Amino acid sequence: MVEIHGGFLHQLMQARSSSSSKPSSTWPYKLANLRRILLQILGVLLLAVLWVLLSARPAWAQDKTVNYTYGELQGRDFSNLDLRQAVFAAADLREATFAGSDLTRAIFTKATLLHTDLTGANLTDALIDRVNLEGANLTNAQLVDAIASQSSFYQATITGADFSGALLDTYQVVQLCQRAAGVNPVTGVATRESLGCR
Repeated sequence: MVEIHGGFLHQLMQARSSSSSKPSSTWPYKLANLRRILLQILGVLLLAVLWVLLSARPAWAQDKTVNYTYGELQGRDFSNLDLRQAVFAAADLREATFAGSDLTRAIFTKATLLHTDLTGANLTDALIDRVNLEGANLTNAQLVDAIASQSSFYQATITGADFSGALLDTYQVVQLCQRAAGVNPVTGVATRESLGCR
């Protein structure tokens, strides 16, 4: 065992001495290459820091933004609040109240809004796709340019609601037109007209 170990050490020493006897002409190249790699890493880190700082600025300006993703918010009162760009994705909002609230560009994707009160709420540019709005009260609500594809409005009250430019499935429009009535008091647009009812 000692002989094997000694033989191995002898071979290692020979290899080392032979490599050290070779001219080190590759060292300047290796050093330059290492310097270049370090500068690239430093550049990437600097860009990452700048990106974080620049992207953080809008977040400071929007300190009112709330995020209730997957929240259990049944029966909560959110009436008459500034909830612009608030996130309620996949939240349970059964029987919650958003009456008179500004929900411009809010996100409700996959949320449950069963029997939710959205009377007079501003849902302009809101994402309300794949949302269950069964029995919800949308009286005088503004859904201008909202995205509401694959959502259910079964038995929802829509008197005076403005759906101008909203993205709705064809079957939704047919169902909504059956009970569409009234004129939105803010936009002055008739509900039937906003849905394109015939």
